[in-house]
Amino acid sequence: MPDKIQNSLSARMSVLKAEGAYNVLTKATQLEAEGKHIIHWEIGQPDFPTPVNISQEAIRAIKKGLTKYTPPLGIMPLRKRIAQEIIHSRGLDISEKQIAVTPSGKTALFVAMAALLEKGDEVIYPNPGFPSYETLARFFGCKLRPVPLLEKNNFSFDMKIFTTLFSKRTKVIILNSPGNPTGGVMSQDDLAVIAEAVKNSNCWVITDEMYSRIIYDNLNYPSFYSYKHLNNRIILVDGFSKTFSMTGWRIGYLSVPKEIIDKIDYLLTHLVGCTATFIQYAALAGLEGKKTELNKMIAEFQKRRNFIVKRLNQIDGIICQKPQGAFYVFPNIKYFGKSSKFLADYLLRTAGVALLDGTSFGKFGEGYLRISYATNMDNLNEGLIRIRKALANI
Repeated sequence: MPDKIQNSLSARMSVLKAEGAYNVLTKATQLEAEGKHIIHWEIGQPDFPTPVNISQEAIRAIKKGLTKYTPPLGIMPLRKRIAQEIIHSRGLDISEKQIAVTPSGKTALFVAMAALLEKGDEVIYPNPGFPSYETLARFFGCKLRPVPLLEKNNFSFDMKIFTTLFSKRTKVIILNSPGNPTGGVMSQDDLAVIAEAVKNSNCWVITDEMYSRIIYDNLNYPSFYSYKHLNNRIILVDGFSKTFSMTGWRIGYLSVPKEIIDKIDYLLTHLVGCTATFIQYAALAGLEGKKTELNKMIAEFQKRRNFIVKRLNQIDGIICQKPQGAFYVFPNIKYFGKSSKFLADYLLRTAGVALLDGTSFGKFGEGYLRISYATNMDNLNEGLIRIRKALANI
């Protein structure tokens, strides 16, 4: 009977499967239930509390009765404040009429892809990359055109392969910089090549910049959304989960050309109705408040990044590049001659360290592991000691 029920579902449902981080978390939790102590490096979320001013504003909004519907695109004060942030950070002339608030960055991504893609469209996306890119492209019946990320290019696109794959049939290019799982930041030169390719085409670019505020070493962050002459062909996906440690609050946003905002409005109307009102006011408080907590978080992440990269490179057989953003490292473990999945499972079972195999993010992630260093220094140190001992036995 269960098979019969599953066979009655739409064909597109067959492309859906568990996301790697949650799958590993389930395994790690089972081991913990059996009494094993696990170091958690698998989940990509800041370990810092949501800033107090944000939480207090949510409570204030609830007490004030701000718990009803809002327009599908979001409350106007938040949309205006987001537009101001984009104007300041990207040097653009946009308005709140281009902003749509969504219940999570994933919802924003789904809405952007649903608005643009039809069955048979070609989609270029990073691989290894955030799993939802490939899953949603499959879900919408698109033709997949993954571009490998090159370690020697700071985990930016393999531009030779990109130029080979890009054609008049390309409907959407998805960018993610800083990237998950690598922490890599695409260079201005690479972005310029993509911009030149898109300039005289009918192709859209969805630029996922969820980690754009978590940048290290005083890097001048290059945003694809800053290409003013392409602004009518770009959709920005962003949010507050990483910036303000609001992962469980579920709030993101889109910035789109004004010509399509009505359609985004209607899509959100039928998909979600609106984003929780009091959460929108909480996010607004985050944008309007001092960035003291954000700056402290980034400084601590940079300290952790420097620590874990140095220590990983001291382990025989591991090569780890220093990422420029986000809170992930993507060490090269090809020396051991084992698949990424084998090593990730081995480290979980024998060392009690939960991390992700590179192929959880696509076939070109083979030979790598993803580690989230959004945890305290004691856990980082203990995990590194365990990994060194476990790998010495291979």
